[in-house]
Amino acid sequence: MKRFRIWLSNFTLIQQFLTIVFFTGAFLLFFIFAFLNRNIDSFVNSQMYVFIHRSQNEYLETRITNSDSNVMHFVYNVKSERYLNNIEDQYKDIVYSIDPDPEGGKIDSSFNYGTTSIVYSIISFDNDYRLISIIKNNFRDEFRSALSNSVINITFYVFVGLIGLIVIWVFSLIRPLDQIINYINKIKAGEKATLNVNRYDEIGEVAEALVSMNKELSEQQHIRDEMIQNISHDLKTPIATIKSYSESIKDGIYPYDTLEKSVDVIIENADRLEKKVYSLITYNKMGYLVDNDAGILNLKMAPVIQKAIMAAEVLRNDVEIVTDLDEKVMFHGDEEPWRVVIENLLDNALRYAKSEIRITLRDSLLEVFNDGENIEKDRLDKLFKPYEKGNKGKFGLGLSIVKKVTETYGYTVTGENMNDGVVFRIYTTKKMKKPSRKKSKKSIIET
Repeated sequence: MKRFRIWLSNFTLIQQFLTIVFFTGAFLLFFIFAFLNRNIDSFVNSQMYVFIHRSQNEYLETRITNSDSNVMHFVYNVKSERYLNNIEDQYKDIVYSIDPDPEGGKIDSSFNYGTTSIVYSIISFDNDYRLISIIKNNFRDEFRSALSNSVINITFYVFVGLIGLIVIWVFSLIRPLDQIINYINKIKAGEKATLNVNRYDEIGEVAEALVSMNKELSEQQHIRDEMIQNISHDLKTPIATIKSYSESIKDGIYPYDTLEKSVDVIIENADRLEKKVYSLITYNKMGYLVDNDAGILNLKMAPVIQKAIMAAEVLRNDVEIVTDLDEKVMFHGDEEPWRVVIENLLDNALRYAKSEIRITLRDSLLEVFNDGENIEKDRLDKLFKPYEKGNKGKFGLGLSIVKKVTETYGYTVTGENMNDGVVFRIYTTKKMKKPSRKKSKKSIIET
């Protein structure tokens, strides 16, 4: 059966349909000629006895021999051992082949006479008499033929009707599938394409998913193109500044008043360039993050958070960073990715905070709150997509890095508007394993 399915799957839908029709037709023919015929014979014989018994009852009531032209009746006297009515020559051999006085005086039976099956019944009446009744051969054959034709015709019409319904169903599948294939080919060729499949089944869901995917990919491609243009511009500006200032200093000219101030400008632009390149490298590197620790709680988060705060709090002296950290809380993962996560969340909070940032660490929960303005509703669903930037964003990679790391380690990250600001939550509902005495393997970043 498995080989048949594999063989069938290599065909087109039309070829599969024709193959199924062929095998179904062959099965029906086998069913009709091998199984149905045998059962028809059995059914015909049982009906013949019904006809004979009905005719025998009529005879016993009317005493008219052969009142039913399809049944021949012969009366046999047991004492005299002779038939009371004349037997036509064509029935003599048949009648004399039957035992007229069976045990018990009653029997329903049949026997083959040449190529014909003879059906007969014998009953007793008036003690010493036996009524022997035989179905005429032509009646039995006609009845069987009519029944066979009826069954075959019904089977044929049902088969044709089912095939017709299957044809309609198959073509209703082929048309939308052709539309989907044409849609995909146009997209591959870079052409503008539309897909309208008015179905609510799995094919409709696939078509809807393809349209949604194409729309999402188009948006992502647009954002990437825009991001590459922005990066090119952002990288070009500090490079041009560094180059022009360096050439001026080489010629003995100080573009920014003094040598020291001019060199400071070069260093400042080099730092900007370094940060941009570092963001791109980090995003690419986090794309290869692999978790090999099987959910073991192996990292104390409080020290990692404190290190990130020490590096970030000097960026804005007007913002207070308040912490509520449970020193015992452990997260699953490696220190470097989690440090990047916290630094990115802090960097994001510092850009938007008015005066306060609150960091809370509890069992399986990390919250970073800032009292800045709420995020626009249309951006809440896109916060963690790569290349998405807020109104004060830089590259649109920070929060996508956060999402990549948290999902790799089995956590969930969300952003939510509050009445007095915005909070980012990292949490897990999974049951993590406590660290064992044996040192577990570290998460690694493959490059």
